[in-house]
Amino acid sequence: MAAEAKYSGNFVQRGWRNIREAGTQRLAITATLLVVALLVARYSWFIPAVGEAERELYDARSFIEADINEVEQDDRVTMIVYNDQTLIEARKRSPLDRGIMIETLQNLDQMGAKAIGIDILFDQPQDEDFELVETLRNMQTPTFIAYARMDSNDENIIYEQQLYLDDFAAALEGSNSSIASVRLSETGGVTRLWPEIKSDLPPLLGRAMLTAAGEGDKTLPGYTGAVRYQLPADPSRPVFTTIPIDPFAIPNLVEIPDLAAEIVPSVEGRYILLGSDVVDIDRLTTPLSEASGSPEPPGVVFHATSIAQMLDGAALPKPMSVTLWLLALLVVIAGSLTALLEWKNWRVYPLMFAQFALFVCVPFLVHLRGVDTFGMPAFGWLVAWIIAFTAVTSAARASTAEQRQFAQAALGKYLPREMAQEILENPELLALHGEKKQIYVLFSDLEGFTKMSHAISPEMVAKLLNRYLEMLSQVVLDHGGVIDKFVGDAVVAFWGAPIARDDDADRAAKAGYAIWQAGEAFRAEVAAMDENLPKIGKTRVGLHFGEAVVGNFGGDTRIQYTALGDSMNTAARLEAANKAMESSVMASREFADQTSVDFWRPMGRVVLRGRARPVDIMEPAPDFAADDREKLRDAIILSETNNTGAITMLEEIISRHPDDTALANLRHRLKNVSEGNAYVLG
Repeated sequence: MAAEAKYSGNFVQRGWRNIREAGTQRLAITATLLVVALLVARYSWFIPAVGEAERELYDARSFIEADINEVEQDDRVTMIVYNDQTLIEARKRSPLDRGIMIETLQNLDQMGAKAIGIDILFDQPQDEDFELVETLRNMQTPTFIAYARMDSNDENIIYEQQLYLDDFAAALEGSNSSIASVRLSETGGVTRLWPEIKSDLPPLLGRAMLTAAGEGDKTLPGYTGAVRYQLPADPSRPVFTTIPIDPFAIPNLVEIPDLAAEIVPSVEGRYILLGSDVVDIDRLTTPLSEASGSPEPPGVVFHATSIAQMLDGAALPKPMSVTLWLLALLVVIAGSLTALLEWKNWRVYPLMFAQFALFVCVPFLVHLRGVDTFGMPAFGWLVAWIIAFTAVTSAARASTAEQRQFAQAALGKYLPREMAQEILENPELLALHGEKKQIYVLFSDLEGFTKMSHAISPEMVAKLLNRYLEMLSQVVLDHGGVIDKFVGDAVVAFWGAPIARDDDADRAAKAGYAIWQAGEAFRAEVAAMDENLPKIGKTRVGLHFGEAVVGNFGGDTRIQYTALGDSMNTAARLEAANKAMESSVMASREFADQTSVDFWRPMGRVVLRGRARPVDIMEPAPDFAADDREKLRDAIILSETNNTGAITMLEEIISRHPDDTALANLRHRLKNVSEGNAYVLG
């Protein structure tokens, strides 16, 4: 564990160092984004789109909590409702039939209810209004009728309705019936909170009923938090007893023994709510219906729920503001620190997903413990984390990009651009060790440069050498090779490591010929520069394919990426052999056989200096006629069994190429072969 902590700490320190190197402007932008992230983490509920996501997550938490804590039917509240069948039989839909209401109230007044609440607005006249007012004035049971104002409920009431409602309320003054507010608090069309307390409105319907029944100490004074909706343990028995209003409209119901015995127990000692349960009238969207997609309950359910919540003393506590600020700060810090970690380390991904899970689970767990999480971020934490993470990551990458650009430029002087990029992305390719690889080696040298350097000034030597090496290096890099080293004016390069590609052989072959061409261009450039400069010799190239140990060699203070092995020596000896063979570019057959190019011509067999084993050699000659190349190949094959005949064939070819010094040299070598049909180079 200590090692892992140290490991993570090192990456955090490295990431922070990158941030500091990002520059003042980038740091200012990063700081601004972190402040934005903090504000999002704290105030996400007020941000469009993000706030909607927060409300949906809240609804999901509410539903899950209610589903876990299902309840039995509450025998303290009964809802008596007009339903669609009631309206069909009454042949009156809107306003709801008040004749039914009159009979119901007269019966309920004799059944011992604690209080009666009517969640129906009497805001339009009906013929039965005088009788209804008289009934309400004569009620012995505390009764409250719904009241609303235009300024707080302008979607459901207009000026004329307001006037009639005020007149209706005035007619009840001095009686046991009065008005109570049925105002709801909706966010996004969903009733999630208790309504705000307004001084110009009467008490909330449920609060007025409890107060009138002598339970005013349970009314949760000042509470405007979350509504605690519940789900029934038995779907066939809803949370609150719900009875159609029709049986209660039977005149003198209490004098019918059998019917009274059935109905009175659902009223006596309970809080009674009268309302509607009609398909298209006064429906209530709750977090539970929103999250589950279930049918919306009637609006009177809110008042039943509020009464039950008050009786249970369930004023759900809210997290303190300072707590939410601290949590927001922790989210931003978590996103920032995560951004500083090394993303190639697999441990980062479980850490990231664990943080995302916490953003969702913490509000759920808090909600499950009875805390009001309305206003507590969840999705906002995720968004804030992403903003913080992106801000810090972009700053680190800006700094890293400059470092990578510098490193790539440095590597690009030795490696092809795409290979340098891959090594930067996969540093393990250049680990401090060696491994055996089959590589294509190029060794070049500039004839006579050492002698010439003694005849000119050191400044000119440096200028010419730098220009020459620049031209040859570009050839190697353009053909995807790795520059191993410079030895004076000699260039050593190879293909096949640290990254091997299918066309490395062809790249190396073409590079070998292009190196010679670059050398010729350099000769012409120097000649045009100053006629007093000594003449530059030609560039000679040796190419070989074989096994070498390739890797980083050195120690803590200095390392070098290089190749070691006999294949390197063979390429160097092939380069040197060009002088004796009067050629410019020579490759071993091992090299040529790996390629798919068709410009090779066989140049016999030689024993290189310091070697005992002969080598078949091939020369790139793209301008050599295909017919002559084929005849030359036949001549070399014939030399294995009939050297004299081979020489005769070769002389015929030479007659068509009198200036080809390499062919003339081949004739000389064929005439002077030793054992093994090979010419021994001195």
